Amino acid sequence: MKKILILLLILAGVYFWWGREKPEIKNAGKTGVTIVAFGDSLTYGKGAARDQTYPAVLAELTGKNIVNLGLNGDTAAAAPRRLPQVLEHHPYMVLIEFGGNDFMRGVAFEKTLASLSQIVDAVQASGAVAVVVDTGGYYGMNKYTKAYKKLAREKGALFVPGILDGIFGKKALMSDQIHPNAAGYKMVAERVYKKIEDYL
Repeated sequence: MKKILILLLILAGVYFWWGREKPEIKNAGKTGVTIVAFGDSLTYGKGAARDQTYPAVLAELTGKNIVNLGLNGDTAAAAPRRLPQVLEHHPYMVLIEFGGNDFMRGVAFEKTLASLSQIVDAVQASGAVAVVVDTGGYYGMNKYTKAYKKLAREKGALFVPGILDGIFGKKALMSDQIHPNAAGYKMVAERVYKKIEDYL
């Protein structure tokens, strides 16, 4: 009985440390001063003042220069055209947040994923860490979360799950039916920070 207990404790320890092992992230370890937040209206910060957007709050948390390249209404399908604008900043990390508008406009799911893949490849080819930021399961977008997580794992990108989970639909945290208010964006920034802080 004692031997079985010892064996179980050893197995539990192995599982604990194996489960904590960080995934291999492409371009991790490189240094830089600029992070680019690349996305749609959630990145732009619709519904809040400029200093209350999630990139602005994240800049305070990280002490880094964060360039906000959020564009209201943008889609993953259309976003690759803006890659030169992203890469001209020579970022060492790019936060990629797209998908909500693709879903609401009926863009083919495969096209959204193909475009996201193209963006991640371009970011990584430039030498930067790619961070796939998932908005969450609101409006039945669960399949995006699963696909984004898989894509990030396969490409060695960081993955930030469900930034709007627990925020979406709560009046105290929303400025309208889709966008957070200042309090909501602060929570988004904290969630992103938690996932990227070890790679800054």
